[in-house]
Amino acid sequence: MQIDEQLWKRWRQVDGVVAANTARVVNAFRLSGLATPDLMGTTGYGYDDRGRTIVDRIVGEIFGAEAGLLRPQWASGTHALATALKALVVPGRDLWILSGIPYDTIQPTLGRLAARGSGVHIVEPRSGRPDVAGLGGAKTGDIVYVQRSRGYSSRPSWGEEQIAPLAEHCRAHGLTLMVDNCYGEFTQMEEPGHWGADLVVGSLMKNPGGTIAPTGAYAAGRQRLIAQVAEELFAPGIGGEVGATGPYLRLAAQGLFLAPQMVGEALKGGLYASAAASRRDIAADPAPDQVSRNDIVVALELGSAERVVAFCQAIQAWSPVDALAQPEPWDMPGYDHPVVMAAGGFVAGGSLELSADAPIRPPYRVYLQGGVNRWHTQLAVDAALDALDP
Repeated sequence: MQIDEQLWKRWRQVDGVVAANTARVVNAFRLSGLATPDLMGTTGYGYDDRGRTIVDRIVGEIFGAEAGLLRPQWASGTHALATALKALVVPGRDLWILSGIPYDTIQPTLGRLAARGSGVHIVEPRSGRPDVAGLGGAKTGDIVYVQRSRGYSSRPSWGEEQIAPLAEHCRAHGLTLMVDNCYGEFTQMEEPGHWGADLVVGSLMKNPGGTIAPTGAYAAGRQRLIAQVAEELFAPGIGGEVGATGPYLRLAAQGLFLAPQMVGEALKGGLYASAAASRRDIAADPAPDQVSRNDIVVALELGSAERVVAFCQAIQAWSPVDALAQPEPWDMPGYDHPVVMAAGGFVAGGSLELSADAPIRPPYRVYLQGGVNRWHTQLAVDAALDALDP
């Protein structure tokens, strides 16, 4: 597909988001006191890691929070979310999920919370928004949880319009709001912490890792909540004072610094994918004229399992790594249905790099995400759409 003036205009609008986020990130770094020796990393217990302490403060500043916690010891976003949920949802407190059924991978954690005595209440969104009326039975101290990205559901992804009023409601009723920010970082000019969320959690193998961080995750929020999460990750009484950073700290910090620009490229690639699919009468969500986006994911309605697999195989064939692999649906751990996944990036499973995945179930929707070079995304998307009608 040729790049028309309308798409160029939408891309220029994304540049405003990139500029605002870059300014916030640059200021957080330059005022932090971070120095070259701080990026050397530590070994063993990781005591007195000045670089780790500074990067934690940078994370808090970037995400609009009192404190931050960035650690390579987290294996994934799911791991970080599970840690935070286990830290906050203690016996006597209930969990209220206002974004509907969450990612398949987090559901076993919900079972653990219920088994140790906490109520787990799933409230479906109403008209695509959090239904605060569903919190009628919540009591002071309970935890409210929302997943910012749609996951494999059909609802829209959420931003300030949906999260800020919910944060205000939680604050007025003594509830703690936790946001799963995966796929959403730097897609808007502010983060959920700026909108009033008490705790925000995400993966460095997605947006904030900038495709450079090889592993890890972050949490940002109120000081006391970050302390609880750190103690759950490591041990009571030790918390964030330990955890060697080894060779990972510089990579994580550099990736975080570059992330706004990388996410901007992903947004531009997603706009191209929406426009190219729509020209072929394939429903795209978000639609091509929706410039303001709350995550880096584009969902395409393909109509059959065969077309989903063909699309993912074509994306894989245009990947820089493992391009000769042919992804097939398989029983991926943590999922209820077979999943096909194209992921040929330099960081295994890194979702800011161009990837596509889908559960093999109706309505046979494929989810395209990432792409840190819009021109690479264009090549891959064109090939994938061509593969649907050989």
